[in-house]
Amino acid sequence: MPVSIVEVKTRKQLREFIYLPEKIHSNHKNWLPNIYVDEWKFFDPAKNHAFSHCLTMLYLAYRDNVLVGRIMGIIHNHYNAVKNEKTGRFGYIECYNDDEVAHLLLSSVEKWAYSFGMDKIIGPYGFSDKDPQGLQISGFEYMPILATAVNFPYMVEQLEKNGYEKDIDCYIHRLNLNQPFPEVYNRVMQRFESKNDFEFKEFKSKRELKPYVVPILRLVNEAYKDLYGFVPLTDIEMTEFANRYMDVLNPKLVKAIMKNNEVVAFIIGLQNFTPGVQKSKGHLFPFGVFYILQAMKKTKQMDLMLGAVKPNYQGLGFEILMAMKLIESCHKMGIYTMEIHLVLETNLKMLAELTKVGAERLKTFRVFKKAL
Repeated sequence: MPVSIVEVKTRKQLREFIYLPEKIHSNHKNWLPNIYVDEWKFFDPAKNHAFSHCLTMLYLAYRDNVLVGRIMGIIHNHYNAVKNEKTGRFGYIECYNDDEVAHLLLSSVEKWAYSFGMDKIIGPYGFSDKDPQGLQISGFEYMPILATAVNFPYMVEQLEKNGYEKDIDCYIHRLNLNQPFPEVYNRVMQRFESKNDFEFKEFKSKRELKPYVVPILRLVNEAYKDLYGFVPLTDIEMTEFANRYMDVLNPKLVKAIMKNNEVVAFIIGLQNFTPGVQKSKGHLFPFGVFYILQAMKKTKQMDLMLGAVKPNYQGLGFEILMAMKLIESCHKMGIYTMEIHLVLETNLKMLAELTKVGAERLKTFRVFKKAL
């Protein structure tokens, strides 16, 4: 049967776009659905400020009037202007193991991006590095975590058959928090305690944490500006990002270092609640919230989500100090495993530190590229 590619124009088509993955992954043991309340907000230009400075296109693929695939195209005008590039992006690609459907989805976005003068396309990649990036290419046996791709291995082959090649890899590592850590880490902590010009900040409540969220995200803009694919967050996007995670954030797993009332370093961990989202099938109601809270209460794993140090304070051991304080909090909460989230292969310093402490590499994710 012939395959037709259709642009998403109606709310009904958007619904099909959002809910297609649960059909494709219905027998996928390790699949982690997105939370649908968040999905509707993400794909709504009125609620997701990223649409305001990007060109976007959503496509659906039908075979004999049956929905069999989806893809999103993005041209990030601000990123291209800052980086002096003409790069398009594809993301949120889903289809069955059907090479024809994959080819038509990819070629549709390629032609769309080319029509706006783009000379390269990368993906899977969203509006920013805070969205799922890349396809998983190894470690399929391990439990997925929030904000990472969950795909079948055949999708990697589909991209390669369509002329895509590696652009960059990133990794997830697992760290045993019960192990002894290098003695130098203790010396770093003692050295910090002797300094009077810095303040180590911990939080007991979300009310106490809330005023620090935007300053923390402003530091992300400063510290991440040269990282692959990073686009500075606007104030509106900072608020949107904070609102997305505040409900599930435990203040005890957020650490910061202050100087003159300014955040100069921070680290954020998140109690793993993958089993709760899987049990809820992405729906918060009527019981999804309960499943997620129950999973957070029972978990023995913390996912390291975000961290940064102000550029002129890097190299002072702040990363080690915050990590050790975070591990202390984990021990008090009965958490003994940490997964470190999507470390770029170009982040040699971080990778060397993970090797030093015996972290196990679990999964590899790959962003692909193709010349247009």
